[in-house]
Amino acid sequence: MPLVARAQIRRLLVLAPAKLVPQWQKRLRQMFDIRLQVYDRSVDTPTVDFWDTANMVVASVHTLRREVADGRSEGSRFLSADPWDAVVVDEAHHLHADERSGETLSFQLLRALEERHKIRSLLLFTGTPHRGKDFGFLSLLSLLDPCQFGPEHDIDEQLAKLPDVMIRNNKATVTDLKGNRLFTPVTVETREYAFNDEESAFYETLSSFIIDGRAYASTLDGRAQSARMLLLIALQKLAASSIAAIRSALTKRRAKLADVAEQARAPILTITEGDEDETLDDRARADEEAWSKMLAELMEGEIARLDELLELAEPIQQERKIERLVDLIERELPSGEPVLLFTEYKATQALVVDALHARFGHGCCAFINGDERLEEINKADGSRGPKSWSRDAAAEAFNQGSIRFLVSTEAAGEGIDLQERCATLIHVDMPWNPMRLHQRVGRLSRYGQTRPVQVFILRNPDTVEARIWDLLNAKLERIQRALDEAMDEREDISQLVIGMTGPSAFEKIFATGQTQSRESLDQWFDRESATIGGEDLVDKVKTMMGNVTRFDFAQVGRNLPQVDLPDLERFFAMTMESQGRRVFRRDDGLDVLTPEKWVDEDYAMQDRYKGLLFDRNVRLGDREGPTRLVGVGHTLFDRALKEGEGLQSTLAVCLRLPAPLLIASVEDQVTGQDHSVTRIVLGAWRDHEGQTHVLRDWEVLQMLNTLGRADNPTPPSVNGEQLKTLEASLLSSMEASLPTIAEMMTRPGIRSEIMLLPDENAGT
Repeated sequence: MPLVARAQIRRLLVLAPAKLVPQWQKRLRQMFDIRLQVYDRSVDTPTVDFWDTANMVVASVHTLRREVADGRSEGSRFLSADPWDAVVVDEAHHLHADERSGETLSFQLLRALEERHKIRSLLLFTGTPHRGKDFGFLSLLSLLDPCQFGPEHDIDEQLAKLPDVMIRNNKATVTDLKGNRLFTPVTVETREYAFNDEESAFYETLSSFIIDGRAYASTLDGRAQSARMLLLIALQKLAASSIAAIRSALTKRRAKLADVAEQARAPILTITEGDEDETLDDRARADEEAWSKMLAELMEGEIARLDELLELAEPIQQERKIERLVDLIERELPSGEPVLLFTEYKATQALVVDALHARFGHGCCAFINGDERLEEINKADGSRGPKSWSRDAAAEAFNQGSIRFLVSTEAAGEGIDLQERCATLIHVDMPWNPMRLHQRVGRLSRYGQTRPVQVFILRNPDTVEARIWDLLNAKLERIQRALDEAMDEREDISQLVIGMTGPSAFEKIFATGQTQSRESLDQWFDRESATIGGEDLVDKVKTMMGNVTRFDFAQVGRNLPQVDLPDLERFFAMTMESQGRRVFRRDDGLDVLTPEKWVDEDYAMQDRYKGLLFDRNVRLGDREGPTRLVGVGHTLFDRALKEGEGLQSTLAVCLRLPAPLLIASVEDQVTGQDHSVTRIVLGAWRDHEGQTHVLRDWEVLQMLNTLGRADNPTPPSVNGEQLKTLEASLLSSMEASLPTIAEMMTRPGIRSEIMLLPDENAGT
């Protein structure tokens, strides 16, 4: 983060969904040594104003938007805080505006900050900036530049201006500083299975039940029809996941209907679309619980129909899908290979956990879901009962290798890194929204993954759902081929197309496809999917892809510092030595006693530090990371920096220095309170052939790390006038390099800080 290092960003606010807040704090600390404070309502009171003291903050956008919308005092303090030099918003597609429903609370929060001039620069992250409606897309862009963008302006003129505000990268071609690809390939394979006779009989009867339920619902009006249709959709989703999931729901509904059978009139459950705060696990839970909450019958004689279904489900204790899953793991994967498995519903999740424990032993598996609990699974002693796993504990155990399998609902679809050991993912079931498949794979196909990612899909080719998936994938591939012809390089644009289509279109196709015969399915799909990847949508994608800017990290990286935390260790050790403290290297890191004066001056300073690491690649727990990982922002290191800044020397003698080295500071001479002071450090030296070398700050650091301290220094035989002449010449060379090195400055001014001289008696 060069802008932070140069003090151009002193106040940084990161807004993210609640589950991503810990990850933002952890990643910025590990990767950039930026130590964000997490906003919590408990630390913000009228007497202790959090926003008055915190300058580097990560906060849940959900929490802040509620405080502002409800007019709470916490929200008022947030809006009245000093302006932010930079605001970063993750999952920015939640900043949504619609012509009919208006702006989401998250959008209103950003708008409130902008209206109060609290944002000096804004950065939005999203994989789906356009969600199918130009109004929402242009509204999002208006947050970045309200003068150039907005739904009231001409769309074509605005699309031509996209390069000014929008960068899109092709994940397949992103590289590191050296041009190496950052993301490994992803391969997707299907593994098929077939129902046994009992399962076939159950699903045929269930299909008839759903078709009859739809027919009955179609005779009703208004809320009565909508509620029943939504419940039938929930039933279809559960059935597509597993028989265990549908059996659990049917059992609960049968019991509930029996309890109210004597009532003359039963209330109808109203089901509505989820609000901004609803998670994917919340929606899955609603599917599972809706059947027991709605008391009105779906059709005449429903109880008898439910009894028939439950009777058919009773003998099915071993599902063929689960048998195929275990067979896949046992026969096709290396022994001990870590595997991430995804299911949509907790009942299916419990079924998978039991199967893995039965085959590979208890203790091989953990799970993640929104409740952090499964109510009934098999125990090692043969009993059945509840089991709890916290989201973080399960992820930690999986990443450390304590367990081999992690079975997750959509709760792990975002905000968790699982790529450290695992490169294999299995979709036990298929959600009706294709975007969720990309989100699942994203847990493994991400920065830090070192192996190709292999993905397996379990499918029964005889089901209507599987045939719809075949047709949908074929259509997406046709769209891809059409776009390939208009693009310089191939890029997977399926996520963009899916995001612009919206989940409701896909859900409608899967829900109504159940009523189609095998012979009519293809033609029906072509009609129903006309809006998916239609000509207008494809044209929009082409326009967006053709107008956005691309970021070449390898090209920009040539000007980025080629140093990291290990390059700071020598400075730290020598500073400790100057304070009478020796740094000891142990197996787990560095140990050092803190200088007594430092402890007396700072209550946050520990008397002793153990296991300090100048290495961000070492895996550390969330609790120990802030104290053991050392860099700018660490209490002890910052105090060492302060000690160095207090040195007043302008001349020093060093060992192993080939020639005099001048170190100077360059500062932008721009005045005014709206401007942050930009300051950089340069070095310059002249070799024996008379050629002058100008060094950037990180190159100066590298050179300083090679030098030694002269205990009895003997400076070279040069007089003051010669040093002044050399200083002026080196400063002149530095000034000549400023247009390239200090291109961000308006009026750079240069000043000598210190001249380092070689020890004449020590040689080089």
